[in-house]
Amino acid sequence: MTSAAGFSSRFWYWGSRLLAAAILVPLVVIFGAWLAPTTEVWGHLAATVLPTLIGNTLLLIVGVAIGTMLLGVSLAWLVSTCEFPGRRWFDWALMLPFALPTYVMAFVFLGLLDFQGPVQGLVRQAFGLPASWSVEVRHSASVLAIMVLVLYPYVYLLARVAFLKQGRAALEAAHTLGMTSWQSFFRVALPMARPAIIGGVSLAVMEALADFGAVAVFNYDTFTTAIYKSWFGFFDLNAASQLASLLLLFVFVLLYLERYGRSRARFDNGTTSLDSRTYRLRGLRATAASVYCGLVLLLAFIIPMVQLLLWARHWIDDLDFAYMSLLGNTLALGAMAAIATTAGGLVLAYALRRDTSWLTRASVRIGTLGYAIPGSVLAVAVMWSLSWIDHRVAEVWLWLTGVEVTWVFVGSVFSLILAYFARFLALAFNPIDSTLEQVRPSVREAAQSLGLTGVALVWRIYVPILRPGLLTAALLVLVDVMKEMPATLLLRPFGWDTLAVRIYGLSSEGLWERAALPSVALVAAGLIPVFLLAVRGRR
Repeated sequence: MTSAAGFSSRFWYWGSRLLAAAILVPLVVIFGAWLAPTTEVWGHLAATVLPTLIGNTLLLIVGVAIGTMLLGVSLAWLVSTCEFPGRRWFDWALMLPFALPTYVMAFVFLGLLDFQGPVQGLVRQAFGLPASWSVEVRHSASVLAIMVLVLYPYVYLLARVAFLKQGRAALEAAHTLGMTSWQSFFRVALPMARPAIIGGVSLAVMEALADFGAVAVFNYDTFTTAIYKSWFGFFDLNAASQLASLLLLFVFVLLYLERYGRSRARFDNGTTSLDSRTYRLRGLRATAASVYCGLVLLLAFIIPMVQLLLWARHWIDDLDFAYMSLLGNTLALGAMAAIATTAGGLVLAYALRRDTSWLTRASVRIGTLGYAIPGSVLAVAVMWSLSWIDHRVAEVWLWLTGVEVTWVFVGSVFSLILAYFARFLALAFNPIDSTLEQVRPSVREAAQSLGLTGVALVWRIYVPILRPGLLTAALLVLVDVMKEMPATLLLRPFGWDTLAVRIYGLSSEGLWERAALPSVALVAAGLIPVFLLAVRGRR
């Protein structure tokens, strides 16, 4: 019994540290690229695009932060505290843009509003304008609008929960002190929800920094596009790593600001039921609230989905064996990554319960850092790490057998799964950890008294109890892997194209209508976790 318990303790102890190393080693490799600076490439970048990269990236951070905060907070406040026509429907429907990838929204936007799109065509026809008349839509404001419309649910979801948890007593106390409704919102409700809002804005901004497809469609140069061009344009992996390290600095600054903002804002909120604390809007205010929520949903989800379906119906013939292969590759990669990351999330969550030392807590924090790292950065890190391992394996194999080998891990499915694992381990950890918190310690003690220890204890007792959290984690990872573009585009093995890669290839050539069919498949898959979030939120 003692030896089994000791093995169990060591398993979770070292398991959590190995998972942390899987995230930490690629980051060290990324920053280690500065030991061999590529002066020629950097001279070219500094003279041509580096100022633009920095300017565009800063504009993206500020624009997405302000836009998602304004949109997400206002919508969350309306649906959580006010009663107006359609509120119960908008409550969950405003989460639907979660399922729409930014790169899909980007090419739908261009397909509708570009020179040859139906909108400008109708304007020319309605006002008798010449055929050459047009309005340029490929600029930074369009990129920011798309990012805000797709990413505002991060802020909306967290702010909505924060507003629901606030007690009405605080607002009523503010009214008794002479504050108006607006003053009580800005001086009481908003500060109390600030940690959740900061967390949502940080997630939205980090997703914007990680985006590759949308900015590539608009030719809006950011660090993600520069990493891709350095890798496949200059064929310089070292320069790509150095660019990735600069992008990581932006991410680390955002993480620090997010943690600082949360640590500076801690409040004790009351909890009341939703129906007992809603303000009934009447007349023009009720109509304005319904129109506002409906307009956001129309622009962010309904119009793009209708346009995708209209385009997709003309390309049903694309559903051939090759398309089925794309779908099969997408599902296979997603399933493998979901299984691996769900198992890793279980190891981290259970290790945190068994050992609360600072080293275990640090391992969990490092292990869950990957979700804040852009896929393009992880792709470069994984490529560097596996290249070094491949060279060592080749040397040993040559010494043992006298036969030369080239690549073992680079260009394999393993490299792609490793990048997915590092990117989405945090996504699997959170629902498992929250479910594990509900299991009483007496359950483990009772199982151990019956002779169950170690992995057998987890498999026979915890896994059945944690099934809802495990399924949610696997499903979320599956859908995010299906939508992941930068890592897939950079690391995919030969012949392993996915729906996301197909969408990028077609949209980058301006074939937006043909890109609609794989886009509909991705969005349909992404709707599953959105509905689960909505159902869970209502419960």
